[in-house]
Amino acid sequence: MDLELATDCPDFHRFSACPLGYAAQMLRDFGLQKRSLRRRVCARSRAAGDEFMNQVIDVIEKEQQKSEVTPFSVGDSVRVHTRVVEGDKERIQIFTGIVIGRKGRGLNETFTVRRISYGEGVERVFPLHSPRVARVEVEQQGRARRAKLNYLRTRKGKEATAVRE
Repeated sequence: MDLELATDCPDFHRFSACPLGYAAQMLRDFGLQKRSLRRRVCARSRAAGDEFMNQVIDVIEKEQQKSEVTPFSVGDSVRVHTRVVEGDKERIQIFTGIVIGRKGRGLNETFTVRRISYGEGVERVFPLHSPRVARVEVEQQGRARRAKLNYLRTRKGKEATAVRE
């Protein structure tokens, strides 16, 4: 393996278990006399291993993410084109509404779209990087001054589609 990792060091896992027999060796190597400081050294060696795993997970997630995502924000009126499979046929279905929230980061990022259908409010949560979401079109940009537009849920009629506060 060409990559040189912090965990490849022969002394890396020496203190990961931290049994009491190594206390003298830790005192010599690190000058740690307090037990709490010895625990921090153990936690740091484990954290370095966790950091390596986080890097591996980030690389795998980057492969799964869409490269071209339409920039949109909360308050925008959007048209979400979703792929719907019925039997052996696949078609595109469009869900139009206002983005009332975004949540998550990376591969787990989702956004919620709300619309009024036959006088009833309908909300749908879409994963941003899902293969089922073909594309997102921004119809009209909104001017929202908050991250979540939950107050639109209580509004009726045309007020429910108005984003400006």
